[in-house]
Amino acid sequence: MSKTKRKHIKNKSLLPWYLVLIVALVAIDQAVKHWVTQNIPLNSSKTLIPGLLDLDNLHNTGAAWSMLEGRQWFFAIITVIAIIVVAWLMWKNKTAAWMMTGLSLIMAGAVGNFIDRLSQGYVVDMFALQNVNFPVFNVADACLTIGVFIMLIVVLKEDDHK
Repeated sequence: MSKTKRKHIKNKSLLPWYLVLIVALVAIDQAVKHWVTQNIPLNSSKTLIPGLLDLDNLHNTGAAWSMLEGRQWFFAIITVIAIIVVAWLMWKNKTAAWMMTGLSLIMAGAVGNFIDRLSQGYVVDMFALQNVNFPVFNVADACLTIGVFIMLIVVLKEDDHK
């Protein structure tokens, strides 16, 4: 394969694939939240993996550990800003696979929780780690956390190369 052909493939936009990933992750998040609200009574719990993980049905009007509880307007503004910034970063870095992975996870998490906040006024949380002081979380929260972790690694690796 010629160098120009390889360069073209290497610089090809990854955006369409990552948009599919975002839609899939948001759909999974919303499906899990729907299943939990239909099958587990509010403020109740079912053991998923004994000694490790419970499935809860909690309504969270705040952030992690219920910080800033009831400040939906604040979360709405922050989320809209985050979505705009992440979309711009995705457009700017559309050929960088790891950057796109991290940004896509962040976008999926932001959109997944934003849907809940707009439609219900709270976020449904369900995954509770047993014997660990960690907030109950959902698929969107996991996407956000993993996405931020990937972005930290990408940024630190970029700093190493400079």
